[in-house]
Amino acid sequence: MSVLFSLRSRGDGGTGPGAGSAARLRFDGRIAGVGTASGTRVVLGHWARTPFGSFSDVMVEEPDGHRTLLAPTRQTAGFIAGTYTFEEVRVVPVEVHVAGNRWTVRAGRLLDLSFTVGGRGALGAVLRMIPRELAARPAWSAVTDPAARLLMGVRTRGSAGGGRYEWYGAHDLHRITSARAVYRGRDLGRLAPVAPPVRFGFGSTPRTPSVVRVCTTVRLNGGEPWDPSAR
Repeated sequence: MSVLFSLRSRGDGGTGPGAGSAARLRFDGRIAGVGTASGTRVVLGHWARTPFGSFSDVMVEEPDGHRTLLAPTRQTAGFIAGTYTFEEVRVVPVEVHVAGNRWTVRAGRLLDLSFTVGGRGALGAVLRMIPRELAARPAWSAVTDPAARLLMGVRTRGSAGGGRYEWYGAHDLHRITSARAVYRGRDLGRLAPVAPPVRFGFGSTPRTPSVVRVCTTVRLNGGEPWDPSAR
């Protein structure tokens, strides 16, 4: 069973990259971006280490622009919805299984997704050479942002919702070679580019469907409390 709840208005706070001593939260994991022939785009976050423990979430944008978050708990849903923009949020179990190069994802009764991951390619090989700890540093994301925009059409830093600020540090990339998705009972068709770009936050996933290994840092706004035990 899913739980649907309304999004609260997100406050305006924070003052940009240099603001105060606000808490910084780190998320280590993988992001998979999948486009489909139907025009619906799906973004999976599969997080191994976060302040909330390990979890997975799914963001879906339909051709008409309707954006939905599928998250496993109210805590993770609330945090993600406070950082990105959605018209709808559902709290549902999100299960991810990885067997070799084959991924299967189920989000309650709303989404069944499977995809096959291929090789790294030239860009993946370059990213793989970046030490993980270096990729995790916000200063490194600031340095790589211009190149990421030019080569991949993505941004690695920017303002997020609620006065938060976010940095992405990629350190591996594999292309997705095939995918099948059924969303709300409808087959979404063959794999396609992630186009147009998704609009959940300040940037999109790469246009070419791929799985990116990433360290994401979210800086809360200066007046935002953070209790690490409130999971």
